[in-house]
This record gives sequence, C-alpha cells and structure tokens, in this order.
Amino acid sequence: MPYDWPPLTPGDPDVVARRVAAVLEDAWQRLADKQAVVITSIVARWRLPYVLQTLEEFKTGISDFHSRVDNEAQAFVRRQLPYLYEQGAQAAVRAAGAGPFGWTQPHADALQSLASDSYGDFLRRSQEAERMAERWYRAARAAAREEVPLLAAGNTTARQAAKNLADRLAAQSLTHVVYRNGARVPVRAWAEAATLAKSAVAYNAGTLNVAREAGVGYVEVFDGIGCGWTSHQDPDLATGTLRTVDDAASWPISHPRCRRAFGPRPDVPNPA
Repeated sequence: MPYDWPPLTPGDPDVVARRVAAVLEDAWQRLADKQAVVITSIVARWRLPYVLQTLEEFKTGISDFHSRVDNEAQAFVRRQLPYLYEQGAQAAVRAAGAGPFGWTQPHADALQSLASDSYGDFLRRSQEAERMAERWYRAARAAAREEVPLLAAGNTTARQAAKNLADRLAAQSLTHVVYRNGARVPVRAWAEAATLAKSAVAYNAGTLNVAREAGVGYVEVFDGIGCGWTSHQDPDLATGTLRTVDDAASWPISHPRCRRAFGPRPDVPNPA
C-alpha cells in the first residue's frame, strides 16, 4: 500500500523543503522501481504481452509522478508561501514602525504573482524528469516489440540476447534527471533547492512590499559572508550593505539556497 504523506503545514523553510523533497524523491523512486520491473521481465519471461504490461505500469508511474509534483506544488504555494510572505511583512512592520499588516489588494496581488511563478517553476522542473521517463518508455516499447518476439522463439542465444537488451535499457536508469544542458541532478536536490528559493523570495517580498508601503526607501542586506549581490561570485558583496527597496526587489536572492534577507532602514532618507 502506498505511503500517505501527511499534509504540508507551513513553518520552517528547511523543514518544509526537506519534506517536499522527500515526497518527490519517493514518487521518483517508485517510477524507478517500475523501470526495474520492466528490465527484469525481459530477462525472466521474454513474453511480449507480459513485457508490454510492465511497460504500461511504468507509463502509469509517470502520470503518478506528475500528479505528486502537482499536488505538492499546489500545497506549497497555497500554504507555505502566504505564511512566509506574512512573516516577512510582519518583520518589516516591526522594523519600520509601520501600522499592522493586512492583506490589502496590493499584497494579495503580489502573493498571487509569487504563487503563479512558483507553481510554474515546479512544473517546468518536473517536466524535464517526465520527458526523460517518456523517452525511455518509447525506446523500451520499440525495442520490446522488435526484439522480444525473437527472444521468445527460444534460439540458443536467446538468454544472452535478452540480457544484452536489458543491459542496454538499464544503462538509462532513472537515478538522476538529465537536463538539456547535460547536468545530472537527483530529484531530491532540485525539489529542495526550488522550495528553499521560493520560500526566501516569498519572505523577502513581504518585507520589501511593506517597506515600500511605509515609505522606506532603503533596506540593509543580511546575507552569507562572501555572497555577491547578483550571484555568489559577484565581487559586489551583499551583506551589511544598504540597497534601495527597488534594487532589493530585483535581487531578492542571488543563487540557489540563498539565505538573503532584508531589514528596512527608516532612518535612512528615502532617495525619492
């Protein structure tokens, strides 16, 4: 029986990221297990109907993976993003001495934009994984239809031929997602990195939007030692510097797993 993961509850970004990554890694592993069944069936039984049946189960696994990504992405944008946006907004209220935070239309619109972007990013990342699995499915199905009937004829080289076919298909096992640029990334890694990035962006958006609303023009940057403004290698170091709210909104983070945050500085004159 499939394990039912508990619903995502908003909270610490690291905890949430690990949870989302674990769910998607589990879904991808189930797909990899179905792939292994297809490969084993070629060696063990050599009958086309049986091999095709296992291939259809693998194809169903691709749909299951897509559904799991979709469910997790929706849960994340509906629960975690509003929570973090509000946390960032509340921090800015305290730092800027502004009035109480409320979900006015500008904040609701900002959150909707963040949610759409985050949801789309999750789906784009998962599509690379699904395309890879679909390619393997088509290649395995074509090979099964062409070669498995010959194996079932029972000639003297059938066992070795079956092993060769299985080895050829196993060489494309789903241990990593291979992106178009050639990068090999485990599902857990991209899921965790994407979740942390979107969490940081949501928190910082809440901070910056409240600062702008309160008429604060500058924020102080809190970041890792040595982290650059536009990328980790940028010589323009970020932490401890003052940036305009607009500049900060352009670079809420600078790299995956970035820990950047902002503190409103109402004591610094607004450049406007």
